[in-house]
Amino acid sequence: MDRRTFVSTAVAAAASSLLVAAARAQPIPKAKNVVLIHGLFADGSCWSEVIARLQARGIQATAVQNPLTTLQAAVEATQQILAWQQGPTVLVAHSFGGMILTEAGVDPKVSALVYVAARAPDAGEDYAALAGRYPTPPASAGIVWSDDWGRLSEDAFLRDFAADVPAEKARVLCAVQAPFKRTLLADKTAHAAWRSKPSWYAVSTEDRTINPDLERFMAKRMGAKTIEVKASHVSLISQPDAIATLILEAAGQA
Repeated sequence: MDRRTFVSTAVAAAASSLLVAAARAQPIPKAKNVVLIHGLFADGSCWSEVIARLQARGIQATAVQNPLTTLQAAVEATQQILAWQQGPTVLVAHSFGGMILTEAGVDPKVSALVYVAARAPDAGEDYAALAGRYPTPPASAGIVWSDDWGRLSEDAFLRDFAADVPAEKARVLCAVQAPFKRTLLADKTAHAAWRSKPSWYAVSTEDRTINPDLERFMAKRMGAKTIEVKASHVSLISQPDAIATLILEAAGQA
């Protein structure tokens, strides 16, 4: 790297850091709306425990039914739900849903972002390459394919995805998981909403689906207000009080 390239890279990094710092410094507007995005191996019902707690606090909560076909289709499904919201809205995502959150979160209605053990790529970033810098968590070995569609086996679901959820409940969650299209895994975001919006992140310390150290890296990079929850990948199900409290904070309702 020559001096000119080094200086350009340093200036770009400094400017990026200033943008993130500015996003964190923004006052938190009170939001009465929360839109929740699910990831792989799930459907919108995975947010049920969190939704009940938000509703008890007077929050209008809506879960997106992510089609899990392409990132564009998932973003469009999220934008449709956002279009129905009146006023500031907190956008929340779990797992792969963080890709959608990162892209769709630039919507002007979105007042804050909440990542729950979620992917948080930069604009145009190869997430697989980023994840490859960390030890591979075991859940990915449990994906079962039928042509171009994948889902998680029951054994892997109980052991590596929802290990701290009672087995009888985890089996029901496994049964309702929506299959995802293989090509979805290669899609990249064009925007990084966390660079311009205040962000929160819940790290799952016992995660066997996304490496917890990768979660910590992404949370630190975005300058997110971060909590660590002793939970499997599905803290939204096993620790709904902690996740609902974090969302309420992002909504200015804590």
